[in-house]
Amino acid sequence: MIGYEPLNTLKPIATDVWVVDGPKVRFYGMLFTTRMTVVRLQNGDIWLHSPTRPTASLTRAVAGLGPVRHLIAPNWIHYACIGEWQALFPDALSYAAPGVVERALKHGMALHFDSALTDNPAVAWAGQIDQLIVKSSLIHREAVFFHIATKTLILTDLIENFPARLLPFWMRPFAWLGGVLAPDDAIPRDMRRTFRDRDALRMSVERMIAWGPTRIILAHGDWYRQDGVKQLKRAFSRALGR
Repeated sequence: MIGYEPLNTLKPIATDVWVVDGPKVRFYGMLFTTRMTVVRLQNGDIWLHSPTRPTASLTRAVAGLGPVRHLIAPNWIHYACIGEWQALFPDALSYAAPGVVERALKHGMALHFDSALTDNPAVAWAGQIDQLIVKSSLIHREAVFFHIATKTLILTDLIENFPARLLPFWMRPFAWLGGVLAPDDAIPRDMRRTFRDRDALRMSVERMIAWGPTRIILAHGDWYRQDGVKQLKRAFSRALGR
């Protein structure tokens, strides 16, 4: 699999918003690209979403933006590198989506989290980053975020978007079967099966649409640089009944 080189490098995408493409990870036998989103809040504090594995150069670059204060584990899968960033920045606060603490303990990781993510933004970023918990599934309850000033929606696994050019030949049929092969990417099929409350999912998607995002950052695969609302309506067309 080709990655999004250069890896472990801050890449500016809007004012005070960067992405970092991290190393590939193996999940269910498949290789996945990874991505962290970095936001500088109005007071200069740094907010890290789904932190990727830190390197010395990446740590210096991120610290150069401002004090690292907030570490976000947005769903039950995306927490693996939180502990490393906590060790590097002990003054940072850590926030966990529903299910993160339980799964970390199940896998022998006694991580400390300062706050649970809810539908209400923390005081530290209220008015700058909006958020909600997608509650349709009892298993996958993802926290999604919207950076208001730049109209940037930040998702993790709700949409995965793997173009064929990035995948080895043997992975392409699996990506297609899983519903994550561009340009027909959507909610991964295995995750979709866990979404029992369709009304709750539809309400969450409609709220994301109402935010009016221009761009959508994804943790895996190509992210959307424009037409955010159009992409949401396409990817969640089944949930919206369209």
